[in-house]
Amino acid sequence: MKHLAAYLLLTIGGNSSPSAKDIKGVLESVGIEADDERLETLLSELKGKDIQELISEGSSKLASVPSGGSGGAAATSGGAAAGGAPAEEAKEEAKEEEKEESDEDMGFGLFD
Repeated sequence: MKHLAAYLLLTIGGNSSPSAKDIKGVLESVGIEADDERLETLLSELKGKDIQELISEGSSKLASVPSGGSGGAAATSGGAAAGGAPAEEAKEEAKEEEKEESDEDMGFGLFD
């Protein structure tokens, strides 16, 4: 992924076909050692292809992939008919738990 990111940075900067040396230079400038095998694989896969065209093709493919995001919201309808107060308490507790879980950083940082 780091090799691709460096490649994209170079193309955005105006270098329409970055070489292995160019990509290594970008990576080394931020203290990352390039993996020659992966770098050669990336360059061979991208050779002769327009990066903008590849990005647009990839975006159209991703648009057709289902991305979930809903579920679990229909489980509380029965409790409201029997007595509204316990159901409301349960909802408040569930919201509180979700908030606490989302605040954890899971042991790693974004830039570690």
